[in-house]
Parts: sequence; structure tokens; C-alpha cells
Amino acid sequence: MARLSEHAAARWVLPAAIAAVAASFTAAVGATITDIGPWYQALIQPEWAPPTWLFGPAWTIIFMLCTFSGTTAWLAARSTAAFEAIIGLFALNGFLNLLWSFLFFRMHRPDYAALEVGILWSSIAALIVVLWRISRPAAALLLPYLAWVSFAAMLNRAIVELNGPF
Repeated sequence: MARLSEHAAARWVLPAAIAAVAASFTAAVGATITDIGPWYQALIQPEWAPPTWLFGPAWTIIFMLCTFSGTTAWLAARSTAAFEAIIGLFALNGFLNLLWSFLFFRMHRPDYAALEVGILWSSIAALIVVLWRISRPAAALLLPYLAWVSFAAMLNRAIVELNGPF
């Protein structure tokens, strides 16, 4: 019995390590792009905007859930095609996540970011649909991410309306 649990635990090591490195890399690059300095502080925010301190913990939780989702999906993939779809969709999503931060915080173009966030949202929805066929728990782990990006999209749009044109 002990060998079985050691084997099961060993199966998780590589997928979990790769997923954690990928999520940590995306989070670290995103953090270097995100500057909540004078430009952001000068933007008029809607009354319902969350405090800026909430963004760090929220994204930390989201990236942890993405790590668990990616690991779970990887282990559930029954074919090379499924595995490649998982990796490809997560990679695309990571790129789109960073692109949004770059457009909003580095280029100071919330208007462009408001357009791009729809593509980011679609990439999360695509991940959920694809993962649902492979592993429902992996798909469900991404629902908070979809909800957070939905909220962020509304916040982004409100910032454009309150502060535009850019």
C-alpha cells in the first residue's frame, strides 16, 4: 500500500513543478509590468472599485488555482493531442494575461486593454470548455479566474468611461 501512494505522489511531482514554474513565471512577469503608481492612482475609479491591496492576494489565489488546474488536467490527459491542447491553451492564456497588463499599465491604454480583455476572457472560457472534457475538477478550478476577469473587464470599461479618451 505504501508503494502505491509513493507512486501516486511521484506522478504529481513533474506536472505540479512545471505548472508551478509556469504560473510563477507569468505572475512574476505580470508583477513587473503592473505599476500601481502615480498614473494609476490619478485615474478616476468607479465607487465599486476594490482597494488596490486586494489585487495581489486575488492574483496569487488565481495563479495557485491555475497551477492545480493545469496539474490535474495534465494527469487526466489520455492522449498527446489532449496534452498539447492543455499546454497550448494555458500558454496562450498566460500570454494574453501579460498582454493585458502591458496594454493597461505600461502603455497606459485602458481602452486597448478593454478590447483585449475580451480575448483574455475567451481564452479562459476555451480552457474551461476543453478541460471539462478532460477533467471536470480541472475546469472547475478555473471558474474563479473567469469570474475575476469578468469583474476586471467591467472595472476596465468603467475606467475607460470615467477617464477617456486615451
